[in-house]
Amino acid sequence: MKAYELLFIVNPTIEEELREATMLRVDNAITSQGGEIDNIDNWGRRKLAYEIDKMSDGDYTLIDFHANPESIEEINRVLRITDAIRRFIIVARTDRD
Repeated sequence: MKAYELLFIVNPTIEEELREATMLRVDNAITSQGGEIDNIDNWGRRKLAYEIDKMSDGDYTLIDFHANPESIEEINRVLRITDAIRRFIIVARTDRD
């Protein structure tokens, strides 16, 4: 398995239970594909560099995980169809393999 880093942004005004449901969905997307989550770091509310969907702040979460390279496409698909997630990026971390 390879090391990856996922950073995603959600609207900071959503309810806490919707945020938790989004986190659970992301967690399930990674673990259902055989991945292992190493660390979850909630950065909290931060100012965006530019407005996204008329929001100037975002709630950031960083997840370090290990997964098979074949499963990244399925994780991308789940992140794309999750309405609460406004932006996300998955980066391979070769320094952590």
